[in-house]
Amino acid sequence: MRAFAAYTETRSVNAAGGLLNVSHAAISQQMRALESHLGVALLDRSGRKLALTHEGETLGRSLIEAFGSITQTVEALTGADASRPLQISVTPTFAAAWLMPRLNGFREKHPDINLMIDPSALVQPLEPGGIDMALRYGDGNWPGLESDLLIRSPIVVVAAPDLVGTRDITSPADLRDYHWLQELGTNEATEWFAQHGVDRDAGRGFTALPGNHMLEAARAGQGVAIVAGVFVENDVRAGRLRKLFEDKRKKGYHIVTRPGVPRPPLKAFLTWLRREAGKS
Repeated sequence: MRAFAAYTETRSVNAAGGLLNVSHAAISQQMRALESHLGVALLDRSGRKLALTHEGETLGRSLIEAFGSITQTVEALTGADASRPLQISVTPTFAAAWLMPRLNGFREKHPDINLMIDPSALVQPLEPGGIDMALRYGDGNWPGLESDLLIRSPIVVVAAPDLVGTRDITSPADLRDYHWLQELGTNEATEWFAQHGVDRDAGRGFTALPGNHMLEAARAGQGVAIVAGVFVENDVRAGRLRKLFEDKRKKGYHIVTRPGVPRPPLKAFLTWLRREAGKS
């Protein structure tokens, strides 16, 4: 199985042999033995170049994930990867509005832990040796991953008083006359308007931009914004933004990790993160 996983990873018998420090003949022999044992054709040998069958692709992906998980667990238990930077995937809005203002507290407690923060709206894969954890908005359902609610927050629709004034806005359709804003790489705004029967292309269009810039644009009266309520609580209290609508569905920001034992830097960060959320 290790030989087959190495071939799946490299797509080369010679490269797989180099990866495991054995000959290419040994790799070929091991893969034939695996096919014979399973009674399934894992490799297509009909062409000029060896290729994986559909069954081979399925098994290969599972083996790579399984061996990666084993390696991750062993490294976590032995502390072998303790010095590797802790990699965190987070949306730009969460990074700018919640995480970064608090992060110095973690640096003071753990100056020895190196961090790599990826502020992107893209849902990045969590793989062994790669991104350790993500902070994602949703209902907590990400198959194959573990999630833990960090901050519960509804989606809210807000706008600057300079833009909407004291106008009586009782229906989402009343917002057709305004330009609106959404975070680049997300679709909360599009989905919200669609749920309420408002055409995405109606009115004065929309602008998609990084979350921190979206909030600045909303404060400056450049459009109506749809955002997690936790990020605009202070703005609403201070009168910089006016809350127009609120989605009451139970969603929020979740800590998302791979199953298994967290390595020491991740464990320290998770402990700190939950304490900070408890304070707020």
